[in-house]
Amino acid sequence: MAIKRIRKKSGTNKGDNIEKNNNEDNSENSLGVDSTEIQLESKTKEEEDITKKYKTYEADVDFKLREVDSKSEEIIIGPNRLTRFEKARITGARSLQLSLGAPILTKIPLELTDTIMIARYELDKKSLPISIRRILPNGLYQDIPIGWTV
Repeated sequence: MAIKRIRKKSGTNKGDNIEKNNNEDNSENSLGVDSTEIQLESKTKEEEDITKKYKTYEADVDFKLREVDSKSEEIIIGPNRLTRFEKARITGARSLQLSLGAPILTKIPLELTDTIMIARYELDKKSLPISIRRILPNGLYQDIPIGWTV
């Protein structure tokens, strides 16, 4: 069943409003000055002033990555432990590997049956051969093996 909606008609027609607007526009144009040109000219002058105040940079600047060397196996970039986002990413990736048939790298307890629980256990034991790359905005990065974290 379809519901039919009925609109109430107002006292004035839309055509009447259009004719009134056209008559008002013609009276302004009879002076010979177009108001839209004046507004456009003033906006362009304001935009020029704004662009003079701020420096613009080209986007074609080369971005090169450089590795930070740590001689004594210490973490220079970021905290000394894994962040919750890094843990989630590693757990998810390892869980996917396990679900596709990858071998388990540590001896696990019998109560761990889910791939996510096994991946968390392997991460806690630091037996995964995975490293994390932390990148700074200036292009410096450090590859951090899981064994280095606290």
